[in-house]
Amino acid sequence: MAVPPTAPTGSGGKLPELSLCLFSFSIGPLANLCVSSFQGVAAVLTGLLYFKQKALIYPSHMPPNSRTDIPRPNQFNIKDYEELIIPTNDGEKLSAFYIRGPRGGKNSNVTVLMFHGNAGNIGHRLPIARMLISQTGCNVFMLEYRGYGISTGSPDESGLNTDAQTALDYLRNRAETQNHKLLVYGQSLGGAVSIKLVAKNQGRTDADGNELITGLILENTFLSMRKLIPSIIPPAKYLALLCHQVWASDSLIANIKVPTLFLSGLQDEIVPPIHMKRLYDLSTAPLKIWKPFPGGDHNSSVLEEGYFEAIADFISRTTSNEKKKY
Repeated sequence: MAVPPTAPTGSGGKLPELSLCLFSFSIGPLANLCVSSFQGVAAVLTGLLYFKQKALIYPSHMPPNSRTDIPRPNQFNIKDYEELIIPTNDGEKLSAFYIRGPRGGKNSNVTVLMFHGNAGNIGHRLPIARMLISQTGCNVFMLEYRGYGISTGSPDESGLNTDAQTALDYLRNRAETQNHKLLVYGQSLGGAVSIKLVAKNQGRTDADGNELITGLILENTFLSMRKLIPSIIPPAKYLALLCHQVWASDSLIANIKVPTLFLSGLQDEIVPPIHMKRLYDLSTAPLKIWKPFPGGDHNSSVLEEGYFEAIADFISRTTSNEKKKY
């Protein structure tokens, strides 16, 4: 299978992701600490989890220069695109790319709203967008969260949810895309952003009475941040309730009635694959598809054979003009 060209990366030639910086301090030495030092360790973990969790969960500065060095679509031979700055209702300015698929093609009226993981910037994901367009012919809208890339502000759960809503509203109010069929696609942290956005907007329709969102695509995302902490920092499992960046996808997914595709790397070393499987089991969507990748880890699932074909098939099934027969 053709794979996307390598974008600027943080380490090992992989796209920057949750593994880069989330809880980046070493926990190995903790296992060797004597009991008498437990209170000190607990105090350090408590302080990090409560006061520094935004810096740990949203490492927008990683890899280095991610706030200033943003690859542009023309560097990947993408020609039909727009670079945008979109204002939010709370005063931030968000960077975005709107990339068109072939004009007049079979999916020229389909746009994928794409949310990336917790490190890097939208430019690092341009190879993925290029492959999506190549495989599906759809358009891709890539939003940069606040505090990432050249977007203003500082990231947190509330802010990222505002950013996602801003992107959806922009596409609905833009003349070119107001009647497009929209699919929401999120990787890792972006999956949590996507779940919240779809849960909030799934009942909305466009001017023609068609559903606002026709599909949800999730890759290697988690049940909640609090449930992820024990996997990342086992000694901190009893302190997980201190995490105020909750991202409780497990409490939202059962209420989503939008067709959903679950893309799971079974070698994920950051988000245990059981998180994705549990989200799939909780889902009550009229169409839900489980697509595992036996060799895929947290960052490389996108390179696995069948990844883009699964998305293309899902888009075809969910955007067909024929009456839905899930």
